Amino acid sequence: MSALTALARLRAVRDGVAQRITTVRHCHISDQPLVLIPLKLAGEAAAPLAAMVGTDPGHPRLLVVPQPRNRDLRFAFAAGLAEVLLPYIEGFEKSTETVERRGGEPYERCLDAPQILVPNRSAAAFTGLLGRSTRFRRAEGPYPVHPSVPLLGRWLTYFADRSQQPGSSVLLAATEALSLHWATGQSSLEDANLAALLGWIDPPPGMSGHRAAEEAEDPLLWPPAGPTTDPGFDNEVLAPAIRAYEEAPTDRAVDRVSQALRTQLDPTWRLMWRAVDLLRSLPEGSRVKDRWEIDRGSFTRFVERIAEGGPPQARRDGAVSAAARLAGLERARASYDVQRAHDDPLLMAEYRLTGEAFAGTVITADPEHSEGEGRSRKLRPLITVRTGDPVRLTPGTTVGSPDRRGHAAEIVEAVDGEITLKITKGMGRGRTPAPGSVPEPGERVSYTSLMDDFQSSAALPDPEQTPWTHGGPPEEYEPGDDDAQEEWL
Repeated sequence: MSALTALARLRAVRDGVAQRITTVRHCHISDQPLVLIPLKLAGEAAAPLAAMVGTDPGHPRLLVVPQPRNRDLRFAFAAGLAEVLLPYIEGFEKSTETVERRGGEPYERCLDAPQILVPNRSAAAFTGLLGRSTRFRRAEGPYPVHPSVPLLGRWLTYFADRSQQPGSSVLLAATEALSLHWATGQSSLEDANLAALLGWIDPPPGMSGHRAAEEAEDPLLWPPAGPTTDPGFDNEVLAPAIRAYEEAPTDRAVDRVSQALRTQLDPTWRLMWRAVDLLRSLPEGSRVKDRWEIDRGSFTRFVERIAEGGPPQARRDGAVSAAARLAGLERARASYDVQRAHDDPLLMAEYRLTGEAFAGTVITADPEHSEGEGRSRKLRPLITVRTGDPVRLTPGTTVGSPDRRGHAAEIVEAVDGEITLKITKGMGRGRTPAPGSVPEPGERVSYTSLMDDFQSSAALPDPEQTPWTHGGPPEEYEPGDDDAQEEWL
């Protein structure tokens, strides 16, 4: 936890309401997201119990498994979920744009991508489990399922995998998205309770966030947001309803289970759309659009993979693919942290406290300064910035400016709060700097060593070149002595 976030939590306790820890929204919120609230049977890792799903706050669809241990009913539930989810996804596949690629052929990219919102990280993990249990099913042979079920499984797996990518917004957990922008007066573990978190952020009139969070802990008023249900509800309401269905699987018995589960899902459904409204009320960060373009590209590639008849995702990554995936996640995390800091002065303040960034006023500028002679002459304007921040950057460090994309400079000297910078990028290609490319005296600027530069992937061996312990072929056995060779032959 950073110093500013800790301070915001203390202020939340003092004021009785959550405190903003960002100035902008750092995630994309679709104009028409699909809200999915799954429930699973207690004690079963991937046995769906119910789901409330839809894109209209006033008309959710409730899907129920009256006996979750019955595999036929579970896959009928999956087919029902596919009826809602697959048309929603296909609606984004039809409209595309042509993207020009420097040094390569242009390609088509979907104009938009679907977005699924779930209550918490546990619900996102259960979405992945549900995808894994359905993507390998077959529509023919023993235990056939509806043809839409394996396709649903592939898409659920895609969304769950994509949610692990830092900065991705195709599958968002509401508690994580809210905690990214507000600090409450409770622990991070308690923030995983959607009702309690919203109680701090948006308490009812005349009630403090602390009191609203206390009420949210009452399962009778605010049932858990899933995927697990309250044990008291399981024992007193759900278990008798399921037993009644087992004894007489009638429509009336199904309705009894459905009504019981609706009481658990309706409150969370309302909370989810409150969370959407709160997030939409925040101004979007400037680089959120860039990250959503990456999501659109990822969605487009998966659409093409399915259209070309590609196989389902593997049950587990191989050694090489796992290493490549981990390296990609690490690069994405570093880039995401830099982009958020560049978008948000409050987040940049964290780095100013640690000396990795500084802000100040330009006191002198030499826009015509250059280095070298003749053809080797290079334009290198100099500026001096006066700052009161504790700068811990040494001469020679490359820094960038959050306010100027493509702008880079090198620290020449840092003495007594005055930082001399040599600008190296972002001035244009002329012999004189482009207008406005060099900060002028009196201008307020900020610089940081956090740079969102492109990082190439590390060279990894082919799977066939790895040892047998990492998936490669085992070495051929050859006996060591003549007798053993004769016996071997």
